[in-house]
Amino acid sequence: MTGRPGITESGRTRPGDIGMPVGALLTPCLIVDLDVLERNIAYLARHAAERGVRLRPHAKTHKSPDIAMLQMAHGAVGVCCQKVSEAEAMVRGGVNNVLVSNQVVQPRMIDRLAALAREARVGVCVDDAGNVDALSAAASRAGSEIDVLVEIDVGAGRCGVQPGAQAVHLAQRVAGAPGLRFAGIQAYQGSAQHVREYARRKALIDAAIRETERTVQQLNEAGLAPGVITGSGTGTYDLEGAHTVFNELQCGSYVFMDADYQRIETEDHRPFDAFDNSLFLYTTVMSKTRAGRAVCDAGLKAHSVDSGLPAVHALPGVRYIQASDEHGVLEDPDDVLRLGDQLRLIPGHCDPTVNLHDWLVGIRNGHVECLWPVAARGAVF
Repeated sequence: MTGRPGITESGRTRPGDIGMPVGALLTPCLIVDLDVLERNIAYLARHAAERGVRLRPHAKTHKSPDIAMLQMAHGAVGVCCQKVSEAEAMVRGGVNNVLVSNQVVQPRMIDRLAALAREARVGVCVDDAGNVDALSAAASRAGSEIDVLVEIDVGAGRCGVQPGAQAVHLAQRVAGAPGLRFAGIQAYQGSAQHVREYARRKALIDAAIRETERTVQQLNEAGLAPGVITGSGTGTYDLEGAHTVFNELQCGSYVFMDADYQRIETEDHRPFDAFDNSLFLYTTVMSKTRAGRAVCDAGLKAHSVDSGLPAVHALPGVRYIQASDEHGVLEDPDDVLRLGDQLRLIPGHCDPTVNLHDWLVGIRNGHVECLWPVAARGAVF
């Protein structure tokens, strides 16, 4: 700590202090309802255990080693990350098992990945033979061993080789490369996660499962049984988790939830309610000069709107209707808001919203219980 209130040694301004009432926090800031967070974590851990599958939550959602360690305390085998720098932040925070569920191709980042594998169990995904060779050379130089998963494109149209023969050929390349261990396959259908209609979402996952099964069969026939068959996300955890081909789930947003995920529907056409909102953008009304409108201090620099504007929590009739850099315009038809009022917004997309903040403020019973640094904030390389 420094001598200045609210300032840490790193120069990061804290929105508050442990023990203070929530209403005294500086806004805009991210608050986490700890009771709900713990309930979400426990629910998915129990779901995975009952189905006999491992849980490897995605840390790109929270970017917090503190939350990652809480997930592992509930049985998670480790975490996923999307970038090497994100994985480094997790390992520095005590996480000993990290999968970079993405491709790493820049030479300097490959070297950093290989070095990190001396400190923790580290995995990475590949979809290119040349990348396999580069990873092997870096691991040999570093004296480490890297788990490698062959990524297959199961319908998202993003990264990954074609299922079947291409995946087998690449797995053979991995299995023969010094410093690498063929660990399994990555089969994530990302484009299915936010599909609103349950039947369409299920059809996309059923197709992904068929391609995954075909690939597993061909790998087994080639003598390369994949130890890990991993994928899934918050929107489809129940579909992959119920099928025998997957033995690991990579859900991320379930810890926090966001407004966009809550727009998808269940099989019986209800709103998606397996998990509750634990993450909120806490904001203050900074201007109230005309009837029916108010302005809060949470604009584009405080939350991401790529998946739509945030929802206003627990204030029926009040809507967040417009964002600019530092301002959010609120529709307030009944004029319930007053200058200085504080309210909670449910972000449209939790992952990039978290990446805009230095701190997650854990609250319970109306007071601040903990302050977690967003240790992997800006870890995009």
